[in-house]
Parts: sequence; C-alpha cells; structure tokens
Amino acid sequence: MRQSWGRMQHPNDVMCMTIDQHSAEPQPRFKLRRYILPILAVLGLGIWTTDRVTFQGERTVYTIDCISGTWNGNVCSGELKAGIRIRYRALKNRGEVLFWELGSSQPSAKLTNCTIDSGRDWTCPESPDSAKSLTLAMTKGVPAQNPARPFHAVAKVSWMLIDLGIEFAYFVDQ
Repeated sequence: MRQSWGRMQHPNDVMCMTIDQHSAEPQPRFKLRRYILPILAVLGLGIWTTDRVTFQGERTVYTIDCISGTWNGNVCSGELKAGIRIRYRALKNRGEVLFWELGSSQPSAKLTNCTIDSGRDWTCPESPDSAKSLTLAMTKGVPAQNPARPFHAVAKVSWMLIDLGIEFAYFVDQ
C-alpha cells in the first residue's frame, strides 16, 4: 500500500520523512546539510579573513598608506589607501625566512640565520636582503617595526575593505 504525505511542489522541495515505530504519523527527519554546510561556510570565511590558518606556515603583512595627509601614531589625517602586501614563509630547518611582495614581478628575497619557532614566531639578524623586508621579527603573527622601512599594518579584512574603497575609519588597527 502506498502512503502519500502531501503534494510535492518541486523535486528540490522534498521533505524527508520517517515513520515512528509507535505511530503511523510521519516525522520530519533532520537534514544535516541544510544546517551544517552554511555553518561551516561561515566558519571557513571567518578563518580565511583573519589569516589564522595559512598554508605552509606563511604570514602576510597587509600595509596601508596615508595619502594627502600624515600619520599621527596610528591615525591618518588624509585618505587611507591599501598598500603593499608582503608574504613571509619561515623555513625552520634552514633557518631562513623567504618573503615577497604579492602582485609584484620582483623575485623573492630571504632573511638568513634566523631563529624560528614557527611561521608566526621568528626573529632574524641584519642580512643582505633585510632592507627589503618590512620586518626582521614576528611575534604571534604580529610583525615588529623595522626602523629602516616603517609601515602601518592592518588586518586582512580591513585591507580588503579599504582596497574596495570602503573607508570606515582613519585609525589603523595594528
């Protein structure tokens, strides 16, 4: 005998039903993919925008420039513009930190004789390429200022918004 539980409007609108052992009434079955996939997508987006998980222990420093104004600490009196992005890859077994500017055709450079705990924690002495680097040390993923090359860093999501032309603040958060 065939039971009908209602009219199907569209094949994608089918509600899965189960019949309880003690009742002949159909019960809706919980569909994991309707809830789990959106939650995983939001979590993945959140992790991606914060750079907490990176490939090969890399860390990117997102810089910002103050156009037609000056910096007063971390406050820009002019217009904010997305600056360069420098990616660092720490090679612990070789004691080197490779770095390159994203979107540039310039070759990568390296810092040598480095003390490396992880891709987010390392320090390097002066070396031939150190003047090209924004920083000579990274602690918990935060770059230390290099007096030879000052910069203002922001979080990835802030850099992306400013690059899109969305100026929400003149205060740099890092």
